[in-house]
Parts: sequence; structure tokens; C-alpha cells
Amino acid sequence: MRNGKKIKKSKFKYIFVFLILLSLILGYIYYDKYLKVGKPVGELKNEELPISQEAVKEVKKIQIYTGFDRPIAIMIDNEKGAWPHSGLQDAYMIYEMIIEGGETRMVAFFKNKTTAKIGPIRSARHYFVHYAMEHNAIFTHFGWSPKAEATISSYNVNNINGIYDTYFWRVGGGYHNAFSSIEKIKKMSTSKKYIDSGSDTPIYKYSADEINLEQGIKISGLKIKYSDLHNVSYSYDDTEKVFYRKMRGIVDKDRETGKQYYAKNIIIMYVKNYNLPDKETKGRQELENIGNGTGYYITNGKYINITWKKESATSKTMWLDADNKEIILNDGITYVQIAPSDYKVDFDLIVNTESNIKN
Repeated sequence: MRNGKKIKKSKFKYIFVFLILLSLILGYIYYDKYLKVGKPVGELKNEELPISQEAVKEVKKIQIYTGFDRPIAIMIDNEKGAWPHSGLQDAYMIYEMIIEGGETRMVAFFKNKTTAKIGPIRSARHYFVHYAMEHNAIFTHFGWSPKAEATISSYNVNNINGIYDTYFWRVGGGYHNAFSSIEKIKKMSTSKKYIDSGSDTPIYKYSADEINLEQGIKISGLKIKYSDLHNVSYSYDDTEKVFYRKMRGIVDKDRETGKQYYAKNIIIMYVKNYNLPDKETKGRQELENIGNGTGYYITNGKYINITWKKESATSKTMWLDADNKEIILNDGITYVQIAPSDYKVDFDLIVNTESNIKN
């Protein structure tokens, strides 16, 4: 009996020692994981919790393209009689292209905005419709060319036309005087039973952190020639880190606020243009914007060479750097200058700087 009791006591002794060792090991793991930060995890405030840099980047979001509203594309009159414009400061992207007579027009894209006055609004040309389709936008215009009408019809583009649809108003006489608002366009869209919601993910890549184009060439400004009549120029503000905009040497400003329009990013695409063959087109243009070509990406006071590719009228235009990688835009408004390939962009280079010598 005594031997049996000794065996039981020995077994309990080993079990007791094992439990003590296990407790010490678990206690050390808990201390190493939680208590070494200075407080028990339950007492730590949110700002005191350790967080990785990758997690911080995931939390940070871009501001220029937000919400689940479907984009709205609006044709903007750009003849001199239409200046100054209204509401373009709220667009996330604006395309400018040549039309007949050496003039240009623009299509401005809005998302999740409540802009109360936008315009003057003018008639569509078919190549502007291509970009509305890229962005899956509701295309708003006041009239159309025969080829634009055919493009809208053949692709069944959701569109609002001021000639037939309400919710536009006129300011003054002449024909540079049609305006609307985001609220009115949405009401018209609802009455037509268009889908009014979309993705909160933009078709182009943006960075919430500043991109400085390390291999880019520094500039103080640039000038883009569209014709003997029209040109666009930008001057870089190193403090604001944006390019302020002029047209034909005149400050491009908002009609209501008087503030000068600016671009955070500028994309230049060289595209061949020529008159449509039919005399009844009245000098209207064809643009070879489906295919590929060259251009520039400009942001934060620097530019790089890019190539562009567009496979079809509905497909996304790809903007590619020297490594054939899609460029990433800075968080801010982008002007896409689709410029005639007959002209070259004039850059105001910043010469004899350490940065340009390296690059």
C-alpha cells in the first residue's frame, strides 16, 4: 500500500510541475504580445494601437472621385462668346478637343456633386460620345451633329438633349447661353428611367499620396496649340502644386466665383484630325482617337512621355509610361488635352537645375 501511495504522489508531483511550467510559458507569451506596449490591450486607446504603414495606406482614400452616383458628362461650349464658364471647378475630369473652324469644345465629368450652374452647354460631336461611354456617364448636351446623333443611337447611349428635354435654362441672348445643374440633370435622368448609380472605383488609377514623377522633366508652364485661332496654356504654381489655366492668353475663370481654373494633372494626347468629306458637314472634324499615339503626362511641375491606346469607341483609353505601365494620377482634377498632331506642345523648361541634370 505504501508503494502505491508513493507512486500516486510522484505522479501528482510531475503533473503539478508541468502545470507550473505551462503557466509560465503562457504568461510570457501574453506579456510579450500585449503588456510590453505599456498597458494591457483592453486599456489601449485606438490611437495607441500599433498599426502598419500598409494599413495606413489602405485607410487613406482619394477625394476627387467618391460616392456611388453615376458620372454625368456635360458638353461645354468653348467659343470665346461662351467665356467665362460656370461650374467646371467641380468636375473630376475635362476633355478638350478640336471642332470645326479651329474652335474647341469640352466634355466635363461630374460625380457626387451638387453644382448649381454648369455651362454654357452646347451640341455634341461624335468623338466626345466615345469618352462618355468610357466613363459609363449620362451624356448631357444641347443638340448634336448628324454623326453624333448616329453614334448615340447605335450605341444606345443614355443621353439628355436640351433641344427635346426640359431642365435647361438660358441666360441672355445669342446661342452661348444654355445652362443646367446637377440637380436638374438628375431629375431628367430619373424621368427617363436611366440607371443613376455607379461604382465608387474610377476607371483610372489615382494615388492618395503625392506622385512627383521622379524621372520627369521640370517645367514652369506649357502651351498647347489647337489651331491658328485657339491655344491653351498652363502656368505652374509651386505653392499650390497645380497648373493655372489660360485660353488665348486670357485667364480661364469661373463666371460665378471669378476664380481661375486649374489642373492637378494634365494629359496631352496627339491625335490626327481632318475635315469630314461631306460638304454638308460644314467643316466638322474627324479625329483618329481610336488606335494609338503619343503624348505627355504632366503633374506637380514635371512631365513624362506617354503613349495612348484605345481599341474601340467604348473601350477605356490606356495611358502608358515608358515601361508600358498604366500611369497613376494625383488626387485632383485632370484636363485631357486631345491636341492635333500637326502641332507640338511648347514647354517652359526649368534649365540648369540639379533635378534636371539628374533626370
